Amino acid sequence: MTAASAPGKIILFGEHAVVYGRPALAVPVTEVHADVEVTDSPQPGIWIDAPDISLQAELTELADAHPLSVIIIGTFKAVGITYKLPLKIHIHSTIPVASGLGSGAAVSVAIARALSAHLGLPLSDDQVSQLAYGTERLYHGTPSGIDNTVVTFACPVYFVKGQTNETLRVGAPFTVVIGDTGIPALTKESVADVRRLWEEDIPHWEKVFDEVGDLARRAREAIERGNASYLGELMNLNHALLQTMTVSSPDLDRLVHVARSTGALGAKLSGGGRGGNMIALVKPERAEIIANALRTVGARNTIITTVQ
Repeated sequence: MTAASAPGKIILFGEHAVVYGRPALAVPVTEVHADVEVTDSPQPGIWIDAPDISLQAELTELADAHPLSVIIIGTFKAVGITYKLPLKIHIHSTIPVASGLGSGAAVSVAIARALSAHLGLPLSDDQVSQLAYGTERLYHGTPSGIDNTVVTFACPVYFVKGQTNETLRVGAPFTVVIGDTGIPALTKESVADVRRLWEEDIPHWEKVFDEVGDLARRAREAIERGNASYLGELMNLNHALLQTMTVSSPDLDRLVHVARSTGALGAKLSGGGRGGNMIALVKPERAEIIANALRTVGARNTIITTVQ
């Protein structure tokens, strides 16, 4: 048996604007993860067992464009093996699907690592990230590449599409509470809607994206200096800009408001929006109180994570 794991992720700053070349900040969330085990199988073919999505099938039974098919076949091609060995791939993930926590990217990364290692030809991080990006295109249409990058390298990242990734140095650990609305976040749709807005008034939205990018740059400085209070203020400003992009929702806004009113230093949606998760920057001693408040007003689940 060969096993591999990959964490979830949250975007701190830069959603949507990152697709248009502005910087974004994202960090891994190790409290949730995707786990993959690859074993030899007595049955011919490649068998996939993914109980979390009620899937048990042989690879050839999946559509060619199915994300699991794409990452498995892509991994075989990447290691230079054209034939298919009798294998079983077991997938388990604690990352909620369609929540903005990088579930698809994490599963892809874990499969590429476990499968290539089992074949005796482990892939580099860059290769794994590129393979995972291929499946991200199926999930999100025109992804920025930030999910596969953060999940693969499992460290805070300052990301600009098409540029070399920069590891984000954290001046002092900070605590984030993640609140899940329980509403599926269809990133592909929200990205497409923002693109339609952009196409209708490019000069206006370019200015908005510039503002988002400026917030991300200022947030990077705040994180590197360990200035949590200022970072919280920037989160509030970023959420307001995401609201103008029409990618927030009443549920997200309610959780953001409750987090702030319960003592969060700042709060915003995280990811594609319209559902999925919001994040709140909190003092460690207030984390449980704020998490409880979010659940009281409708958060399906909460996660407390420390970024360091």
